[in-house]
Amino acid sequence: MERRLELPRVVALGGGHGLYASLQALRRVTSELTAVVTVADDGGSSGRLRREFDILPPGDLRMAMAALCGDDREGRLWARVLQSRFGGQGPLAGHAIGNLLLAGIWEQLGDPIEGLDMVARLLDVQGRVLPMSTVPLEIEADVFGLDPEAPDEVRVLRGQATVAKTTGEVRTVRLVPAEVPAAPQALAALREADWVVLGPGSWFTSVLPHLLVPDLAAGITSAARRCLTMNLVPAAETEGYTPSQHLEVLADHAPALRLDAVVVDPSFLRGDHHFVHLAESLGACVHVAEVHAHDGTPRHDPYRLAAVYAEVMGLVG
Repeated sequence: MERRLELPRVVALGGGHGLYASLQALRRVTSELTAVVTVADDGGSSGRLRREFDILPPGDLRMAMAALCGDDREGRLWARVLQSRFGGQGPLAGHAIGNLLLAGIWEQLGDPIEGLDMVARLLDVQGRVLPMSTVPLEIEADVFGLDPEAPDEVRVLRGQATVAKTTGEVRTVRLVPAEVPAAPQALAALREADWVVLGPGSWFTSVLPHLLVPDLAAGITSAARRCLTMNLVPAAETEGYTPSQHLEVLADHAPALRLDAVVVDPSFLRGDHHFVHLAESLGACVHVAEVHAHDGTPRHDPYRLAAVYAEVMGLVG
């Protein structure tokens, strides 16, 4: 009798377009998939809803839902609906339909996780989407180089939207409040996970925040195995950073973190001769593979990335 392959239980961490990319790939590797999403966005539609209703910013959670909608006609339609935004000049202009759906359900239920699970059932989402905390967070950063006449002066910037667009050099980030509790369901998912996947995404505002929530960081560092997915190009907040500097920032903010695998596209790695050694010093096996989209745009191809994840997780011979 043929032995049935047991699919790995995977927790993907991140936010925004980076998490969307990893989820689009991971859903092709396993059905045992949980997304744990940052909750610090304060810009655009999410910021407006957060300020008006004192709720979690829904945008990154909405994107994760869209990434996990089915590949059939109905699933693709739901994904487009969730991501669609109202036009015009009125009060709804710029709001994503999925953001309003989540905000409305949260107002009725009073429980963000119950609301997310309800939307997941409605959309037949292939996996589970959770916030990293049920407390809305803010990101605060120490930034150098904002004043050309005082390049060594440190300024404190606050807010994800502000930090993500800064033209200065971000040195450190922290969360406000600092001692926020992680969502218990997220911690439970980490305890049960075979693999935790961190990245890709905006390094300071989407990747690092998970490592700044104390009990979530403890859950990540004690998880079975950990895979880091590198970006294809630096985001605005890491403009000028080498791949090695991305790893150094990660290690500086989470000294206890060890890695089992790092996935990096050769186009991003180009010319950085220290990266492999540094990744190996963190315990990782480095998988250099072309995971960029065929059309040349700086985005991960879900099928290419899925193939590498399958290799990393031992699902291919």
